Amino acid sequence: VDERKKLIATLRGKPWPMRKKLPTLRESQVFVEKYEGALGKGRGRRLYAYKVMMRKKWMKFQRDFENFKTACIPWEMKIKEIESHFGSSVASYFLFLRWMYGINMILFSLTFGLVMVPEALMARPYGSIPRKTVPREEQANAMDFAVLWDFGGYAKYSVLFYGYYNNQRAIGWLKFRMPLSYFLVGVGTVAYSYMVVIRTMARNAKEDGGGDDTSFNFSWKIFTSWDYLIGNTETADNKFASITTSFKEAIVEEQESRKDDNIHLTRFLRVLANFLVLCCLAGSGYLIYFVVRRSQKFALEGLDNYGWWERNEVNMVMSLLGMFCPMLFDVISTLENYHPRIALQWQLGRIFALFLGNLYTFIIALMDQINLKRAEEEKVKFNMTIWQANLYNGTLPENSTAIPIMVDPADVPRGPCWETMVGQEFVRLIISDTMTTYITLLIGDFLRAVLVRFLNHCWCWDLEYGFPSYSEFDVSGNVLGLIFNQGMIWMGAFYAPCLPALNLLRLHVSMYLQCWAVMCCNVPQERVFKASGSNNFYMAMLLVILFLSTLPAIYTIVSIPPSFDCGPFSGKSRMFDVIQETLETDFPAWFGKVFSYASNPGLVLPFLLLMVLAIYYLHSTSKTYKHANLELKKKLQAVIFSLHLKTGRDSAVRTASGSSFHHLGASTENILDARLPSVIHEAVTAFT
Repeated sequence: VDERKKLIATLRGKPWPMRKKLPTLRESQVFVEKYEGALGKGRGRRLYAYKVMMRKKWMKFQRDFENFKTACIPWEMKIKEIESHFGSSVASYFLFLRWMYGINMILFSLTFGLVMVPEALMARPYGSIPRKTVPREEQANAMDFAVLWDFGGYAKYSVLFYGYYNNQRAIGWLKFRMPLSYFLVGVGTVAYSYMVVIRTMARNAKEDGGGDDTSFNFSWKIFTSWDYLIGNTETADNKFASITTSFKEAIVEEQESRKDDNIHLTRFLRVLANFLVLCCLAGSGYLIYFVVRRSQKFALEGLDNYGWWERNEVNMVMSLLGMFCPMLFDVISTLENYHPRIALQWQLGRIFALFLGNLYTFIIALMDQINLKRAEEEKVKFNMTIWQANLYNGTLPENSTAIPIMVDPADVPRGPCWETMVGQEFVRLIISDTMTTYITLLIGDFLRAVLVRFLNHCWCWDLEYGFPSYSEFDVSGNVLGLIFNQGMIWMGAFYAPCLPALNLLRLHVSMYLQCWAVMCCNVPQERVFKASGSNNFYMAMLLVILFLSTLPAIYTIVSIPPSFDCGPFSGKSRMFDVIQETLETDFPAWFGKVFSYASNPGLVLPFLLLMVLAIYYLHSTSKTYKHANLELKKKLQAVIFSLHLKTGRDSAVRTASGSSFHHLGASTENILDARLPSVIHEAVTAFT
């Protein structure tokens, strides 16, 4: 038994062929398992058998539990199926979509559990105060489908929007602090999003390892180019062609790096392409600003006098620009003659700039609309003073004990509530973008696939390999659309608590609809890219959008006074005053002083400066370590090169192991001749 155990431990290092190693290993394992327990007698033998049985059961339980955990992961099998047919590049989008679904699940739980449910269960009911009642002039059509689809009527005066919430400091028998909870949930969702995105980026960077892909370029291509998750013949053929093309491209890049013919024409075309892209970006920004100002004009004149297009013009124009401008950028990019990877990066950057410019143009136009609402609010305050004077006829003395006049909340004048207006705009934008995406998916992918499939046999050319052919899944465009949709959620969730719930529903439907579309209507890409290099790129864009999305919300919270008669912060000069009020009321006096000292700019600014210096020091240290690693790598390569220059080894070692090395070398040569992909032969044949 001991000899067999020793053989099992040292079998890997023996110079035996695999056809001899495997039977020997199985025979030794069976022998040890059969006779090791027999060495014991009586109780020891039974105890050993019991231990062996329990160990096997424990191993089986661990394996079954791992399978159970894998089965419990949402959509894991569906994503694996897509991964086997289309490779890891297409599956990376669905993994990112599932990750975003998890983020929005947490955001929805916080908003729904700490804001919407307490207001609905413990606060004053609908119709008790003016801010929770539909005005009299709107009640006639408050339940119309067109009004509810536009999130007006009863939808506007509900827990879905900011204006419905009362400024009562404590509600219900639990004395729930609603204004404080509303503010802290808004801040907490943003802080949680920052933490999760940065943590995911750090984990991806740790898993990537930071290898150098410039050294031994062709060796990496030979041994690491294949995507072993592919399980479809068509995708495997495309991957084979992609690897062959990558070798050709590497040789062409080496040749093209030494050429500079027509450099002036190339520069002119690239400058022209960038000028055309800038014109498109400027035109899209001006168009959005124009339609937003036009919608303000329609709102002042009354939306009842206009049709569906005028009421949804802003949302539809932004959705159409997001759909057609990337196609135009793709056409313009043909002038630049970039490498496909560089062209893809430029395309992503331009779409990113388009979405970001459109979003911020929309925000700037909304700020103008907020200023108009605030000017209108001053007039409403003056009119409410006159209304109250007329209500009491100006004759009620100050010390009168008469019964106050009861007025129905629907008849009380109220302000415009710019916060609810901002929330409505973001909800409409999300709904219109979702509808445009689904309609584009059904028309652009499903109907296109149906036409190609059923008209191919009776058409005058091959529709599958010619025009229009089956569509490919646009990974970059779909990921960018997902990122900017999430940016709108972060930007508008403070004024519309229903946005995380709507986005959760959108992501849930998108997972099933796009999984069905990619399996039924799309074909594998001609160039199958691995997804490992794009994880942190997508996360970096998501982090930038998160930062840029929180800036407008922070500006409105800090700089713009809240509306006087709607929302949980009405009656305060700024929204963040609820923190100071809580510190003064619910905490000891010394705690408020400590907080005021800690928030003093004299302490905050030096702390921020210290953080910047620490980040600079860590960055410099990281660069130093990276440079040291590079120098060590160069020295190692020099040592290896010097070893290759030696003509032979010690004669005694060569004599003792010459036959074994000769046999091993011959076996290795045969394996390489049998296994070496024909990719290299095709690449060499094409360029010799």
